[in-house]
Amino acid sequence: MTIGMGAVVLLGSFLLLMIIRIPIAFSLGLASLITCWYSEIPYTPVAQKMVASMDSFPLMTIPFFVLAGHIMAEGGIARRIVDFANILVGRMRGGLAMVNIVASMFFGGTTGSSVADVASIGPVLIPMMESKGYGRPFAVAVTVCASTTGIILPPSHNAIIYAVAAGGVVSIGSLFLAGYIPGLLIALGLMAVSYVLALKYGFQKEETKSIAESWVIVKEGFLSLMAAVIIVGGIVSGVFTATESGAIACLYALILTSLHYKELKLSQFPGILKKVAITCGMVFFLVATSSAFGWIMAYEHIPQIIASGITSLTHDPLYILMIVNVFILVVGFFMDMAPSILILTPIFLPIATSVGMDPVQFGIMLLLNLAVGIVHPPVGTALFVGCAIAKCRLEDTVKPILMFIPVLLVVLLLVTYVPAVTMTLPKIFMP
Repeated sequence: MTIGMGAVVLLGSFLLLMIIRIPIAFSLGLASLITCWYSEIPYTPVAQKMVASMDSFPLMTIPFFVLAGHIMAEGGIARRIVDFANILVGRMRGGLAMVNIVASMFFGGTTGSSVADVASIGPVLIPMMESKGYGRPFAVAVTVCASTTGIILPPSHNAIIYAVAAGGVVSIGSLFLAGYIPGLLIALGLMAVSYVLALKYGFQKEETKSIAESWVIVKEGFLSLMAAVIIVGGIVSGVFTATESGAIACLYALILTSLHYKELKLSQFPGILKKVAITCGMVFFLVATSSAFGWIMAYEHIPQIIASGITSLTHDPLYILMIVNVFILVVGFFMDMAPSILILTPIFLPIATSVGMDPVQFGIMLLLNLAVGIVHPPVGTALFVGCAIAKCRLEDTVKPILMFIPVLLVVLLLVTYVPAVTMTLPKIFMP
């Protein structure tokens, strides 16, 4: 199967628009319109597809989780999670690096956003690590790489976007459960690397807290972490849907931060709601334009062309999945996560399932691939946020980040070739 001129126009115009720095959502929409004009495709079905893509119940989950994440980020939860992580791992060699990783895992598991993780944990821990002799670039690298757990652990916004892009064949609850073991493996791997570096560079342990102080910290930290328990526990038990869990997470975060911690003020709400509206507007517009782009890709048989191209190279499932991984990794270096998920899922999900991979397993594999892109230039969304917080030059962080990226790649290989890593928990709790 050969690629037609319509496909060339679609992909070529999209790449050209991105090169001249047109925002990606507009690039997707404009490339779709250009291809419709060139190939004389009626505009009506494209418009209908854009509207239909917004009529999705799972999409309602995203505003709730985004709102809950912002409430937690501004309501003092990040600081309490850092203190809680210090009780758990602070006494290990290189304690602050360990605290950073564990705190990011916990906080990412309540907000579902790596950028929110860096923006909340970074201002607390990066200055502390620098004052203890870790070095600013190393502190940024630890913070940014640890934030990738927020992409994998529930309630991940990107997992919800994948579930929508997959066309309803994937349960959000199963995706949430599938992320726990890979997320834990990432955290353990980053901690192992940090421990080796702590021995090499002489990073010290943190001071021990008294029993009374530890009890207060553990109690407050436990309350902060209960948001994740409520979200996943409610979905898995069938008490409420993913969308309802998002609303309950908002209510819980609001009560905890405003009435119990008393750190979230009424005056902060307009700013929070503005951020939520901007984020959700971007996501929903991106979903609409990417659905039009995806429909035209299907019309031009682009997924089938790519699939036939890969299978012409090899029929071995191991090599096919390796080629898919490499392709997604390269795309992740140059494109942000949400549009990558929406564009790549219709192309590679059929290929993955054709070689026996479960759609849930592929979803975690896709997210892990793209997680490397957010900590690595040139896109590196989380990396840029970390450098901005620390006032650190991007080039100074490259060397320490390269020491942690192998951990992400090893976990990616485990997710790709060992189905039990992702599928054990979904099979136990959501058979």
